Amino acid sequence: MFSIVDQNQHFVVINKHHGVSVQKEADHAALLPAVAALIGVEKVYLVHRLDKMTSGLLLLATSSHAASVLSGLFASREIEKFYLALSAKKPRKKQGLIVGDMTKGRRGSWKLLASKDNPARTRFTSIAGGEGRRLFLCRPYTGKTHQIRVAMKSIGSPLIGDDYYGGEPADRGYLHAYGLQFTCRFSDDQPETRYRYVLPPSQGELWPALPVEWEQPWHLIS
Repeated sequence: MFSIVDQNQHFVVINKHHGVSVQKEADHAALLPAVAALIGVEKVYLVHRLDKMTSGLLLLATSSHAASVLSGLFASREIEKFYLALSAKKPRKKQGLIVGDMTKGRRGSWKLLASKDNPARTRFTSIAGGEGRRLFLCRPYTGKTHQIRVAMKSIGSPLIGDDYYGGEPADRGYLHAYGLQFTCRFSDDQPETRYRYVLPPSQGELWPALPVEWEQPWHLIS
């Protein structure tokens, strides 16, 4: 279900595998208790979420205090998140900012609207991904459900393997939580520490090689 990327006394960063839910499901072992058991703590706390089809970096707090600190950073949008996405269709624009309100559609899907009352905001850049595909580096500034998946569909590039939004069938949904960057301290007597994580995808037959300049995504999309 996962592998450990990093661990300290306040949090653990895992590589969540695609197809694994962060919520308990009847046909799957629960992810969070499995992480807690492996690292030898009583409980880990969910401070953000990844869709079931999404692989990659998931940050989990190891105490209620750390969970409060990290949840506050997510709420104030002080944690930068970067995702890789792959589509078989060329976008209407190769880079830019996608902004719009989101509303529920059919069967649990979402739609992007032209209105901007409480909009989802996603910045992206893209390059050729081989064999006619397009590889995207995305930074969501907001944390809406299915935000990147809906944003990519809105520019004509539904993600490969994402049947909710019209993507081509594949061995997995091609969305990966690639980078995390944040600065915080967990007590007043500690200095602020900057944390940076980058994790290339390890699951999926279609991912292309990543360009060197994408190895530090926070320098590309601010």
